[in-house]
Amino acid sequence: MTGQAQAGRPIKLLRNLNAKIASIPMILTALVIFVGGTFWTVFYSFTNSKLLPRLSFVGIDQYERLWAAPRWVTAIENLALYGILSLIFSLVIGFVLAALMDQKIRFENTFRTIFLYPFALSFIVTGLVWQWVLNPDFGVQSVVRSLGWTSFTFNPLYTPEIVIYGILIAALWQGTGLVMCLMLAGLRGIDEDIWKAARVDGIPMWKTYLLIVIPMMRPVFITTIVIIASGIVKVYDLVVAQTSGGPGISSEVPAKYVYDYMFQAQNLGQGFAASTMMLLTVAIIIVPWAYLEFGGGRKRG
Repeated sequence: MTGQAQAGRPIKLLRNLNAKIASIPMILTALVIFVGGTFWTVFYSFTNSKLLPRLSFVGIDQYERLWAAPRWVTAIENLALYGILSLIFSLVIGFVLAALMDQKIRFENTFRTIFLYPFALSFIVTGLVWQWVLNPDFGVQSVVRSLGWTSFTFNPLYTPEIVIYGILIAALWQGTGLVMCLMLAGLRGIDEDIWKAARVDGIPMWKTYLLIVIPMMRPVFITTIVIIASGIVKVYDLVVAQTSGGPGISSEVPAKYVYDYMFQAQNLGQGFAASTMMLLTVAIIIVPWAYLEFGGGRKRG
């Protein structure tokens, strides 16, 4: 009987054969375009390629030049500051808005649409809108001064020390609505009995969120963090629309550095080296997380 049962079972490799055949184009696309493109970029980052790729190896000269460039160092510092603040504020504001929306308020659909609407706009449009809002001649500073506060100064996009915060404001305005919707979906998935039990036990609302609800929403937070992080690493449009990297190089970011060197300065080798460093930064963050999330979890199971 055991032999017959085993004979009747399909070979493991042939299970879900149609689905596996259908996934072949996607797998080939990932291997050829993404993996192949990655190796191609890393390979040519060790060459002296200019307008076109060429096999003129220079070792790690491109990387030494990269880290000696003040523009690249400024771009990394801006990305780190922008990334940390964007991640923190997006999660905090998005969760607070979701918690307020979860109180079954009136006109919830209207408010949800209003908060999510900025995410439907392109980053270029958002950047241009906030460039106007933050312009000292006819933006916030001009409006406040017209009300009588003539000494009021709010000019982030033209002040090198705080220009990155002006870009951050626009990014939070556009992306926080999406975070709110993700968090709201997670909150709506919490069993109502948990809320009732917390109220019966006399647990304060803030403790219920902090000690019970947020740990239960761990998958939602992970998904949200991945979405936010992907937007942080590739931030480009907002910077170009608002400041074009200025004043000077004070709002430079890695993606703009890569674009400028590859397509304007016609220095592919330097652009490839910068792209490789961006890839390495992402790998340093993602690989340990993936191991702890999937590898570590399997071992515990």
